Amino acid sequence: MPEQTVGILGGGQLGSLLCLGAKKLNIKTVVYCDDKDAPAQIYADQFIFGDYKDNIKIQEFISKVDVVTYEFENIPFKTLDLINQYKQVKPKPEVNKIVQHRLYEKDFVNKCNISTTRYVSIKEKADLNANLKLIPALLKTCRLGYDGKGQYKLNNLSDVENLKIDFSEEYILEKMINLKKEFSIILTRFGHSIHSIYEPIENEHENQILKYSKIPATIDEKIITKAKDWASIIADDLDYIGTICVEYFIDKNDNLYVNEIAPRVHNSGHLTINAYNISQFENHIRAICDLGKVEIKKLYNARMINLIGDQIIPYRTKKFNDNEFFFDYGKKEIKPNRKMGHLTIIEKKIY
Repeated sequence: MPEQTVGILGGGQLGSLLCLGAKKLNIKTVVYCDDKDAPAQIYADQFIFGDYKDNIKIQEFISKVDVVTYEFENIPFKTLDLINQYKQVKPKPEVNKIVQHRLYEKDFVNKCNISTTRYVSIKEKADLNANLKLIPALLKTCRLGYDGKGQYKLNNLSDVENLKIDFSEEYILEKMINLKKEFSIILTRFGHSIHSIYEPIENEHENQILKYSKIPATIDEKIITKAKDWASIIADDLDYIGTICVEYFIDKNDNLYVNEIAPRVHNSGHLTINAYNISQFENHIRAICDLGKVEIKKLYNARMINLIGDQIIPYRTKKFNDNEFFFDYGKKEIKPNRKMGHLTIIEKKIY
């Protein structure tokens, strides 16, 4: 097969890890990002700094690559659609159109006969007042927002009355459940019903930001089977190519709900780099470059710790054991609630 070059839209840590996954396969990468300090440029073969709506810069990017993917879902649809007219975007732009909008995403999941928590569209304060029966709930912007951004927890009527937003954009109100556990299923789809599915990853959040992930997850086998089936249905219905993550809730009565779909590699899957023979990042590159499925094999149990804000500082000078793997994202500025790096710890037991 001739040498391929993958274009990656977005230059954060997921972009960095995609570049490293591509290097393992001797595939070159060109990263395009609107942040001139994007850390992924350290690992890319080429880096282009430009606005996602700058058609001249985008055309330069298109000319340098064979296939295009993205490391976060908030790339403008028009940009993805434009690129797709010249070079294939994988996953296809229509996927992003659904997943960029929380209401469209929930509607799509429900049309697949898959459960979500109860939700309703909120366009003005009157809509909120008409749906107080969903309280306690989370009010979220339909577009943008991640790691807790653009989200408002409404525990009672007082929270609703004190809410200070102007309703200049569309929101979704999602009923909160009696949460027992959160976990994710990461799947790489190569074609119709050709999937590599990683085992469930159990997750813990702090301040609505992922903090800990681990395998194995302590989850009932029936729930695991259902979650894998649902992730496969979602990926097939989207005609998805690449690595996708489906995030799940389990309530106190062991009911399963889809929380969100991430149409990309995922933070919880960082541990696949050290715990599997093929990581989620390498598998994504394999899928979008039509390299075919290679059976994944779990090598170790593992847990991952996200290092947020100034938590990174002591790790930069720490000595690590041979079962600990530290990755510094190389971000120039430490900010509160900013993911700065991660640590993966494996159990030295081969499966």
